[in-house]
Amino acid sequence: MGHHIDTDDVIDVQGVAELLGLAQRNTVALCQRRYTETPRLVIDLERGRCELWSHEEREVWAEARGR
Repeated sequence: MGHHIDTDDVIDVQGVAELLGLAQRNTVALCQRRYTETPRLVIDLERGRCELWSHEEREVWAEARGR
């Protein structure tokens, strides 16, 4: 059985870019590679489809880095 995910607590790549103050959403992937401690995806349907992160985890991570 899969994990239960609160749909109110997910954020897409555009939301992550805005949260981190990044000008372009494709920079999120670079950030993921550069900072290995970044929160991981909670939903990844692969092949450029749906990628979603926990909004709360991303906020905590961003605040810890002064963003």
